[in-house]
Amino acid sequence: MKPFIHDDFLLENDYARRLYHDYAEHMPIIDYHNHLSPKMIAEDYQFRTITELWLGGDHYKWRALRANGVVEECITGDAPDREKFRVWARTLPYTMRNPLYHWTQLELKRYFGIDDLLCEKNADEIYDKCNAMLSQPEFSVKNLLLRMGVEVLCTTDDPIDSLEYHKQIAASGYAVKVLPTWRPDKLLNTSDTVAFNAYVDALSEVSGITITDFDSLVEALRLRQKFFAECGCRLSDHGVSYVPNVEFNEESTSYLFAKIRSGEELNATESECLCGGILHMLLGLNADMGWAQQLHIGAIRNNNLRLFRSLGPDIGCDSIADGQVAQGLSRILGRLDDKGKLTRTIIYNLNPKDSAVLATMAYNFNDGTEPGKMQYGAAWWFLDQMDGMTEQINILSSLGLLSRFVGMLTDSRSFVSYTRHEYFRRLLCNILGADIEAGLLPASELEFIGNMVADISYNNAKHYFGF
Repeated sequence: MKPFIHDDFLLENDYARRLYHDYAEHMPIIDYHNHLSPKMIAEDYQFRTITELWLGGDHYKWRALRANGVVEECITGDAPDREKFRVWARTLPYTMRNPLYHWTQLELKRYFGIDDLLCEKNADEIYDKCNAMLSQPEFSVKNLLLRMGVEVLCTTDDPIDSLEYHKQIAASGYAVKVLPTWRPDKLLNTSDTVAFNAYVDALSEVSGITITDFDSLVEALRLRQKFFAECGCRLSDHGVSYVPNVEFNEESTSYLFAKIRSGEELNATESECLCGGILHMLLGLNADMGWAQQLHIGAIRNNNLRLFRSLGPDIGCDSIADGQVAQGLSRILGRLDDKGKLTRTIIYNLNPKDSAVLATMAYNFNDGTEPGKMQYGAAWWFLDQMDGMTEQINILSSLGLLSRFVGMLTDSRSFVSYTRHEYFRRLLCNILGADIEAGLLPASELEFIGNMVADISYNNAKHYFGF
């Protein structure tokens, strides 16, 4: 019997198979957005167990385990690694039709050469086999990345970060480019006066600029951006639950910044007004740097207060927000474009209701200066699954130019998530192959379509970001 993960997995006709095997399969990977630890890469970390590698920080799996009735002790608690792995193996069959099922089997196949379907019966056998391999030098973090053909990866970094590990990696001559990404989200937390001011104080200290007003905030940020650029930064990232739909200008932003810095609480309207003004300023600074920028819109975080208090953020208790996104985003992008301050931009949505909204919004601001300047981004987070990726590809195809798409990313904290690029490429090729077979795309143009697949898989991102 053919193994579940086989050479033609997800590829349902000959055209799809030709597109994948001839044009996508062997392309290098550019992972322009992830949450990997640069410290682990710099130190070439060696994972002790498959549990540490797989379950140590994967909130996707944590959500599934809780949903399957697993107690927290065996998820984020102090249960032995073997027991944690057993409960994951026990849970996995119950994840069928959840992307975790495919991801898990792909990772076992590609990294460990294991075709067996993980379940409770073979949990100990697979645990021991994986651990034996993980103890070998070729399974260190750096080699895991090389094994999957990763060429560039961009971590997610706060403006106050020292970037010491990025410097260490660059100096080591490591074949994979590990570059920082500018993520100043804490400056958008204008509803929490204490936290906001504590962060601005930290930014002041690391930049050496005494931040007394809005102008000195901008000065400090410019200095930090220059430092990030010296360490190889090429792009920024901004995560918001929604884009504030309030009027703002330079005067109101300066006034409200001074007010919050004095320790005064802002009311809800003032908080949104300052948040909008700061976001507008940050996106303008990106244009000054010549960086590409990403806008991740639509997450509502830390919903479970009990777990947030005990475990902190990023523990699998975030979900899709349902705020309005169009008007506020239109205002900010329109003003930036009007001033010649709108850089290359990728917009992602988390709520499916916003998919066509944001795809059409992005394309309002293409200006002919370069192909694909404004983009509707890859299926993100809860949409990063077969249906979500299919919808993203179809919406982008219908409302924009799929051919200029910069392709997939992992958005992951796991060093074995690079099979997600393979999964996306297979799905893309299957969609295009089905169109050719149905006569919706010309079979005579298979080479052109194949080259388009290669571009989406790798070339577009390389050119777009200047790697």
